[in-house]
Amino acid sequence: MVPPPRTATSPLTAGRLNLLTKEHGTVEVKQESNDCRHPILRARLWPSMTVKPTDHSFEEVRAVALDLLAGREQGPYQLTLYQNLMVAVGEVFTRREHATQRPVSASTCAQLSPNDSELFLEVFWSLFREGIITLGSNDANRDFPHFRVTQFGRRIAEHEQAYFFHDVSSYERAIRTEVPTIDDVTLLYLKEAMQAFKTGCVLASSVMLGVATEHTFLLLLERIEKSQTHSATFAAAARERTILQKVNKFKTILDGQISALPYEVKEDLDTHFAAILSIIRTFRNQSGHPTGKIIDREQAYVLMQLFVPYCKKMYQLMAHYA
Repeated sequence: MVPPPRTATSPLTAGRLNLLTKEHGTVEVKQESNDCRHPILRARLWPSMTVKPTDHSFEEVRAVALDLLAGREQGPYQLTLYQNLMVAVGEVFTRREHATQRPVSASTCAQLSPNDSELFLEVFWSLFREGIITLGSNDANRDFPHFRVTQFGRRIAEHEQAYFFHDVSSYERAIRTEVPTIDDVTLLYLKEAMQAFKTGCVLASSVMLGVATEHTFLLLLERIEKSQTHSATFAAAARERTILQKVNKFKTILDGQISALPYEVKEDLDTHFAAILSIIRTFRNQSGHPTGKIIDREQAYVLMQLFVPYCKKMYQLMAHYA
């Protein structure tokens, strides 16, 4: 049988054509382009390699962009163009979320969903307004779409701890990385919070996260009550009736012991303990009662991120007062 004639091919590299021929048989290209992300080429050349993009939140897109700008993740192109950074964000999402599938490279044509493309535009200009990036890559390319990371932005990106998660398993991994001995009951409610978040039930997610937050604090009090050395000091907090009263009394007692705490325990103690606990409880109360106040998806995602340093600080206190 005589094979069907091939139409004029685009100027793709010989190596790529050989790979395609080997994996997919006869290659037919009807439009000239050397960009693997061209829709016609993508549909014809990589039918089994195309990964359907999923939607993410603003905070998720921003976290990946910061990982790229800080060098924690690598993209296929130099990050000096708007389009290059957008492509790199899509590559990172695909690599993280489809790690068990075919290895991801530039030729898989990973792309952002239409929703994420719009969010990336917002993220880009948000980073510009924050002073993390500025327009122009050098004297020869001073305007958009060229950009570069500012000195201020480099410091921010390198030190920002953006916990990335996209499903129940990745959220559990992010937490266990910081708190390997987290209580199983706490983790049960956290996984329920993440499952609710992924299905769009942000009010339910906020309530479950609030339960996990309060449970972690109560575990701290239980741990201290079993300590012969410290139980008497914090007995007044344990005797209080409501969770808010317990937190306030505990915080008052703890403030009197700040100078005696190890550096790693007292570092960011106010922020990672009382401040985060208060924020999560406030949203939990608003979500768990018929207030009519709606928490959006981005806020829910931020709250789940905040739980990680909060939980880590609680377990540092448990270890100290055990």
